[in-house]
Formats: sequence, C-alpha cells, structure tokens
Amino acid sequence: MKSIFPVVLAASVMSAISCSGNRLHIYNWSYYTPPSVIEKFEEEFKVRVIIDEYASNEEMYTKLKTGATGYDLVFPSQDYVAIMINQGMFEKIDRSLIPNLSNIDPAALEKATYDLGMEYSVPYYWGAAGIIVNTGKVPEFEESWSIFGRGDLRGRMTMLDDMREVMGDALVHLGYSVNTKSPAEIEAARSLINSQWKPNLTKFDAEAFGKGYANGEFWVVQGYAEVVYEEIADNAQLMRDTYFFIPPQGGPAYLDSMCILKGSKNRELAHKFIDFIHRPEIYAEFCDFFGFPATVNIPARQFIEGPSWYRPEDIAGTELKYDLEDALELYNNAWFNSIRAGN
Repeated sequence: MKSIFPVVLAASVMSAISCSGNRLHIYNWSYYTPPSVIEKFEEEFKVRVIIDEYASNEEMYTKLKTGATGYDLVFPSQDYVAIMINQGMFEKIDRSLIPNLSNIDPAALEKATYDLGMEYSVPYYWGAAGIIVNTGKVPEFEESWSIFGRGDLRGRMTMLDDMREVMGDALVHLGYSVNTKSPAEIEAARSLINSQWKPNLTKFDAEAFGKGYANGEFWVVQGYAEVVYEEIADNAQLMRDTYFFIPPQGGPAYLDSMCILKGSKNRELAHKFIDFIHRPEIYAEFCDFFGFPATVNIPARQFIEGPSWYRPEDIAGTELKYDLEDALELYNNAWFNSIRAGN
C-alpha cells in the first residue's frame, strides 16, 4: 500500500502512546482507516483509538526498530510481515478471539505464503496498481503493460516512481516472476523499460499522477485507481471516459495485514479490533470509503454500496512482492544506476 491521500486524521503524540487501559494504539498507513469505522469501534467498546501514521513500510520499520514503543497494532505489507515475523516483532494471533476470520477469502490466504496459518498476521487489504486510460483521448488500446511502448502516446504517459512496481510490470510482461532473482531476467526487464517504455513517459511519478491525469496532462498512467478517481470525482465527462484495468497477465500486488506488536499492553482489545474490521458490514464500509472491492472479506461483498474501481477477480493473477534478500542489489543497480539515472 502507498500513501494515497492527504493526512487528515490526527496523529498521536508519543506522550499519549505511553498510556494503556481503554486505549488502542494503531500505527497505520496514512489515511487508511476510515474515521466512521474508528468512531463505531470506539462507541461500541467504550475506548479511544489513537492513530499514528506512516508513509512507507521502511518508515514504519525504522521507527519501531529504533525504539518507538507503545503501539498495539501495525499494518505492514507482505514483505515486511515476513521480515518482522522472522525478527520476533509480533505477538501470536489468538484465533479463538477472532471468529470473523472465517470471512477471509481463501485466495488471499493462499497468497500469504509467509504466514499461511495466520499465526502472526490477519489480512487487511489485498490490492494492486494498474493502468488508467482516458478513453476520450485513447479510444483503442490493448489491455497490456505494452501500452507504455506506444510511441503515438509519447509525452502523455507516466509510470510510478517505484522500483518494484515498474520492474515488476516489465518482468511479468516478459513472462517472469516479480520476485525473480535471475540476473538475466532482471537485465531483460531493465532493457525493456529503458528501450521501449521510458522514451514514451513524461516522467516516473508516484505523487502527482492523479492530478496530472485529472487536468488532462496525462492520458495513460500507471497507478492506484482510487487516487485517480478521487481526483476526477467532480468531472462527470472524465469519469465516463476513464477506464482502469489490471492486465490479464498480472502484475505486482500488495497484501497489507494487521499484526499485534510484541509487548502490546492491549492485546485483547487489538484482537477485538481485528475481529471488528472483518465484520462484513464494517469491512464493506471500509471498502466503500476508498472505492475498493472487498478483496479479502467474502461476505462483505454483498454489503458494498458504492462503485468499486476493480473486481476481486481482477487481481487473482497478480503476484505479491516479497523480500528480495541479496537480489535487491541487482534491482537497485538496474533502477537507480540505469533506469532512473539522470532523472
């Protein structure tokens, strides 16, 4: 998950973190917990939820490793869940306290090979970036990552400034895994991006692609559907002309999970929060707030009221990004020393 909206929830101060009792301390991605859901939980359980926020897994992990304490729940993505499990940073999940675990889609659990039995993590959201096209400007196109190779759209396209996303797209397009450690396959992806895709891009952009699309500067962008649709919500014509897809061949995906941190003073309340999130009507409220499909919670799908920008089945063929271990150096070299060099 990426930080996709401005931070409007009040972040906690560290002095408050030292308190326990009827307080649940959550450390989550920026604006990833709908206020209405928090309010309902607080009212039902007569507690206060204090939320502190982070913009990346790296920020969250570094803060916890350098001494931040007092948090109960954290929401890392799959690669950091694996790292943090291995480093003993989580309490074990007491499944008997979370009856709503039965609502979780087995397809999501199958992806979570790092914690198949939900011993330490419970899926929160499974999603993926895709491609957004202004069909008023680009009426004909193939639903493929190859769209970024179209010279006729040069100067009207962007891709994310995200190594794993862009290189993952290229690897999948070439028939490889987004987690490959093969030097030859990584080199092939680097070459494809540099020779066929990059010349047609205005820039790599993970921050303003939604605004650029909304103002007509870009016609094709790689990114998160909810970001673009938030930006164009007041433009009826552009809403009609906008089409989002995840190529059938797949691509990189993320699975953010709820994990109870080692030493939590409010483990029972943390379990109640996890169970609360997976009530079908509450999970549907969470998804409706962002325009998400209920990818993780099957019964919630019947409670969805608003539009979802893609369907759960659209991400079935995607692949989670895992920790690359020693192969990370190969990716960094391809990305920073070649693809992004001089930009």
